Amino acid sequence: MSRWSLDGRVALVTGAGRGLGRSCALTLAEAGAEVVCVARSKDELEAVVGEIRATGRAAHAHPADVTDPDAVRGAVERAASLGELRVVVTAAGTNRPGPARDYPLEDWDLLFDLNVRATFVTCQAAARAMLAHGKGGSIITMSSQMGRVGYPGRSAYCATKHAVEGLTKALAVEWAPESIRVNAVAPTFVLTPMTEGFLADPEFRSEVLGRLPTGRLAEAQDVADAVRYLACDASSNVTGTTLVVDGGWTAW
Repeated sequence: MSRWSLDGRVALVTGAGRGLGRSCALTLAEAGAEVVCVARSKDELEAVVGEIRATGRAAHAHPADVTDPDAVRGAVERAASLGELRVVVTAAGTNRPGPARDYPLEDWDLLFDLNVRATFVTCQAAARAMLAHGKGGSIITMSSQMGRVGYPGRSAYCATKHAVEGLTKALAVEWAPESIRVNAVAPTFVLTPMTEGFLADPEFRSEVLGRLPTGRLAEAQDVADAVRYLACDASSNVTGTTLVVDGGWTAW
């Protein structure tokens, strides 16, 4: 079990207040990590930290806007001050769908700011902290099945997630000699606060389920379990790849 354990390691999770980030924070804590939870909403973070502490594990709330590089660096410094920062998960992200011909550039910029630029800034700060302690670590970015295919009305989202996958590969190759692994997890539609509005539409939900060979949406825990695998030593020779948790969507 030691290869699956995160005992003695510090983990940082962005977007930890809700959805996939929340599940990742809870699961990494269950595996033994001391988790620094980062998001804009202090109340949501404190609720997640409370859940983790109720299990006897250690967790800390660090409210921050990950589109602010100084705030990101502050969060990473906080995590590094607790011990060896060995795991970082960039789960902060958003989506604003709309037809490409009328898509507002303000929304395009927002998605790239949060989904791509903030991911890079977080990875950069995390790698510096990992280089400082010299023991390497695992960085896990959050992609999507839309980082591998296209979909109507999601030109900006698909573009950002394709960018995340390219970034993941480039960082993995560059940082492998320093024992820093970089991988992505690419979920299908998961019922989260970000997607519940889309999936409340019966026609859209039916269309989505019809594309999934498994016939079901992913659960947040499915994604968190994939993140745990990539975070621990059981995946020690895995880097520069994407673990797709998509119910077979991209296998068609």
